[in-house]
Amino acid sequence: MQSYGVRDVEKLLRLPRSTLRALIDAGFVTPTRGARNALQFSFQDLILLRTAQALLDAKVPKRRILQSIKELRRRLPDSMPMSGLRIRALGKRVVVSERDGRWQADSGQYLLAFEGDPAEGSLDVIEAPAPAAAEPDDWFERGIELESANANAARIAYEKAIAANPKHIDARINLGRLLHDAGRLQQAERVYRDAVRVNASDPLLHYNLAVLLQDMDNLRESMRAYETALRLEPELADAHYNLAMLYETIGRSTDAIRHMARYRKLLRS
Repeated sequence: MQSYGVRDVEKLLRLPRSTLRALIDAGFVTPTRGARNALQFSFQDLILLRTAQALLDAKVPKRRILQSIKELRRRLPDSMPMSGLRIRALGKRVVVSERDGRWQADSGQYLLAFEGDPAEGSLDVIEAPAPAAAEPDDWFERGIELESANANAARIAYEKAIAANPKHIDARINLGRLLHDAGRLQQAERVYRDAVRVNASDPLLHYNLAVLLQDMDNLRESMRAYETALRLEPELADAHYNLAMLYETIGRSTDAIRHMARYRKLLRS
């Protein structure tokens, strides 16, 4: 069965990493672990993630979304059917259409249509058009839309969102991530540091900064950032894992064992 990494999911679904993490933490999907402990997603996970995000955006109660996700997970094929797959909401029913017929899952009022084949690098979702990019949130959403096609344009959109609202932490996080991905590490660090000065209470912000500092071989600062992220969100499993590896590297075996034990406990929960 084909699997997809975090970057594949971000590209195919146009979901920022912060949103992806939130969907995983909410229990909509449970990805496996691959080489170097990297998250791995199945075809079913791609569909479930995009469905969950769209229904959340439509203000459908989480309980009803979980009911739909449970049924979708049970019934979805392991790979995209040759005839395609369409998921849409009709009234209070979510209906899945395949070549052999239709079936429904309990959900909320939202229209979705999935088309394409992830194996060919495409998974399109037909939704209501986004509003014109004018307000901070509009620029932010525009940035998300542009990421897979034009990372530079996405960065500009996030910068406009920040200029319009300096407290827009999600835009700062996504901008820092894009700069990090592009190898512009010093610029990414400045973005994250500025974001911390604006809002020091976001655990994902500190986690992303920690990953960046680790890639910059600034291990001491990286460990401090991971610790801060965990003070804000003690159940951030990846932070426990990365911190355990860093502590092992510098010979603090007791701390490494403690964080690895916490990481494994979180995976089992």
